Amino acid sequence: MKNSSNWLLIGGILLILAIGMIVMINTVRGITERALQPVQDTTGALGTQVASVFNPTPTVLADPITIIHEIRALSRMETVQYSIEKVITAETGQGLFGALFGDKLLFVAHGVVIAGVDLEKLGPQDMWLENGVLYVRLPEPEIFIATLDNDKSYVYDRETGLLTKGDINLETNARQVAEDAVAESALEDGILIQAGENAESYFSILFRELGYPEVIFVEE
Repeated sequence: MKNSSNWLLIGGILLILAIGMIVMINTVRGITERALQPVQDTTGALGTQVASVFNPTPTVLADPITIIHEIRALSRMETVQYSIEKVITAETGQGLFGALFGDKLLFVAHGVVIAGVDLEKLGPQDMWLENGVLYVRLPEPEIFIATLDNDKSYVYDRETGLLTKGDINLETNARQVAEDAVAESALEDGILIQAGENAESYFSILFRELGYPEVIFVEE
């Protein structure tokens, strides 16, 4: 009976000691983790700083000084706008050693072309009445704007040779060619004809509202 009591006592003490050890281990672990946390944070911050050195984020700032070269009044009437997409291929060094020194890119250009008539060229001699009919000679339609939409234009693919970093001016050259190409495409599609027809349609309505029931547009 006494032995049983002793064993129960010993078992109780061992259980208490085991619980105490578990509590102490958890406490030490928490203290260690809290102690190492600043080191881990410092290591993470250092890694971020190192990454920013080797992969810097570009900063673009506009010069606060503005120089105005010219101001002039415009009387342009925009009558049509074309949105055009062209794929431009630009390349350099595509010869026998193209695999080593060549550079080639595909540029997807989204262009905007706006055309209309310049009303500053419209004078009193370009409008006259004959037998109740209003004759109007409108200025020749012209392209006012032919530019790229930079938000939609992008380099689709680029291949450079093994021993070159590429031509830094290649994309710039592709963009310049793209602007000319979208303007040429608009001309081939008849943008000036459409601009002239739209202008005549607008002025026909305007002159009729002003009391001229019959309007005839004449060519140069």
